[in-house]
Amino acid sequence: QVQLVESGGGLVQAGGSLRLSCAASGRTFSRDAMGWFRQAPSKEREFVAAISWGAGYTYYADSVKGRFTISRDNAKNTVYLQMNSLKPEDTAVYYCANRRGAPAMGVDSYEYWGQGTQVTVSS
Repeated sequence: QVQLVESGGGLVQAGGSLRLSCAASGRTFSRDAMGWFRQAPSKEREFVAAISWGAGYTYYADSVKGRFTISRDNAKNTVYLQMNSLKPEDTAVYYCANRRGAPAMGVDSYEYWGQGTQVTVSS
């Protein structure tokens, strides 16, 4: 079992920044790939970013490339999503997710999910 708890969401103006955190517990975090996903109202959950267990590999959706940065601190069992130059279309509930093995972009590839944190970007 893995427990994931996101934090750091909120309301921000367009062009602003937020940093999301996801604290993990329950098994050896350093062996797991981590991902961030988001879901806007009446839309499918979509991939945002993923990071390998050793942080040597990162992957991003085209829509956030160059604006968002995923990172992790295995000593703190925490993964981060730094979001800069936010746009109204980034408004969504953001979820972190966990899987053993290599990072993946598919929702179905992840075993465990957090409860989500709301990010709202006003224009």
